[in-house]
Amino acid sequence: MASTSFAPFLHRAFLLVWIGALVSNVGTWMETTALSYYVADTSKASWSGIVAAAGFLPTALLSPFAGAWADRFNRRTIMVCTNAISAVIAGAIALLVARGDATPAILAVFALAGGCTNAIGFPAFQATLPDLVPRQDLVAAIGLSSTQWNLGRIVGPSAAGIAIWVGGVPAALWCNAASFLAVIVAISLARIPPSPRTKRPILQAVRDGIQFAKGNEAVRSMVPLMIAVTFIAAPFIGFIAQMATKHFHTKQGGTSFLVTAQGVGAVIAGASMGWLTKRFGLRRTMVSATWLLAPSLVLYGLAPNIVLAAVALAVTGGAYMASLSSFSTVTQQSAPSELRGRAMAVNNFILGAAYPLGLFIQGPLADHSSLQAVTLGSGLVLAGVFVLGRVVSPRHTDPIALALG
Repeated sequence: MASTSFAPFLHRAFLLVWIGALVSNVGTWMETTALSYYVADTSKASWSGIVAAAGFLPTALLSPFAGAWADRFNRRTIMVCTNAISAVIAGAIALLVARGDATPAILAVFALAGGCTNAIGFPAFQATLPDLVPRQDLVAAIGLSSTQWNLGRIVGPSAAGIAIWVGGVPAALWCNAASFLAVIVAISLARIPPSPRTKRPILQAVRDGIQFAKGNEAVRSMVPLMIAVTFIAAPFIGFIAQMATKHFHTKQGGTSFLVTAQGVGAVIAGASMGWLTKRFGLRRTMVSATWLLAPSLVLYGLAPNIVLAAVALAVTGGAYMASLSSFSTVTQQSAPSELRGRAMAVNNFILGAAYPLGLFIQGPLADHSSLQAVTLGSGLVLAGVFVLGRVVSPRHTDPIALALG
């Protein structure tokens, strides 16, 4: 398992980018933890949903164009510029909080700006990943990429707690602003092969990516699963702080505890993806992970205390990350290099549209009922959708097994 799952670390460019991204993601989760607690402590669940959704909504609006830009322009330049802009935005948030001028509405505006920057840069990062490792190590590389994001989820909340104890909430936010420099340095040092660049007009290039997703059987069969997971299940992420503070009546420590539990599950899943797909195949791994989400959400919603909630959340985090890694692998392995950015933009569009929509629906429902009821209901609805899909089209995911294993 170890040799398969960690083989990408033998490639210097991947290792450099992975370390840089890890440092940046620790900073991101320091900011996320601090701001989630700040908003949850002063606002309704719907505000937490709005702030979380604002960071993702630009993904739906900009991803098609960002994918085309990733295939048209130098991907290294895109990544450096977007990380530099993200550092400026993070610094502005830190300054506003330090001055006492940060309201939930203002934070939502800055989350929207940060989401725009991320939406532009992320397809370039995704399209670059297969160039850093051989094809046989790609699944493991995608899994490890997810792992570093979730290691940040584990380390970030604890680091945020220390920074807040030392210098208050602004200290955690300033750390995030500085963390983007790690990505810029890593990208500058890594040897990234030049990527093929399309010269087609932007709108035609966007259309090419959509046509690819429609015409490729493996991607087309994966898309309904991704929509169901991101729309119905994923909103649990935006309400973790609310669950800790409003339902379990804890303070910052409770939020960090639950976020860390989710991160632990996701790290284990991400680090295991190379071995899992080699042992069971990509299709079987993907389907199993998505099905596991339903009962884990039900258990999370029913948990009578924060300890059992953390256990259920660890399983949920692992299943969700394995699902996302599988979706990304299907598209990355199916798309040719010159279309990779635009193909991944389709995945990003689904995530950027379905996740905020789920937040906007589940947030007000939680305000009028409870987060427990909404979380339990999302698990039951997801199970119902999967059962219905299995009855209507029992061999829907067969093209994935035939094309990719």
